[in-house]
Amino acid sequence: MARLGKQDILKADDRPTEEVAVVEWGGEVLVRGLDGQGRDEYFASMTVQRDPKKPPSLDAANVTAKLVARFIVEWDDPETLMFTQSDVHALGLKSAVALDRVGEVAARLSGLSDEDMEALGKGSVPTPSEGSTSSSPKTSEDGQ
Repeated sequence: MARLGKQDILKADDRPTEEVAVVEWGGEVLVRGLDGQGRDEYFASMTVQRDPKKPPSLDAANVTAKLVARFIVEWDDPETLMFTQSDVHALGLKSAVALDRVGEVAARLSGLSDEDMEALGKGSVPTPSEGSTSSSPKTSEDGQ
């Protein structure tokens, strides 16, 4: 195996993409794995600090939509997220089956394990049977 230097690591395109058929939405979406920063931001989005004297607590509201919004990217620019975090509520109103299908692929592409989710108090990465970069990807201006 080759010995890698700093530039080899930084220039490597190491985030996989996968096309996911979402029949409920009438087509396919492009899902891209998270980078380390995006993964940490996703975990942070699942917590809320209500009392500074207490540890953060789990914010499970729209957890699947939060996941999906961080993974679906634009077809013509896989560095640009299709949805913004302000779209999470509207995305959460879409088919749970569709969200779960995309969420399962998203979790797999980013190495989100059941243990990761348990650490946040969720129990596991959502799946259809259960009902769920060097910098963060750009977000499209209009969220579409």
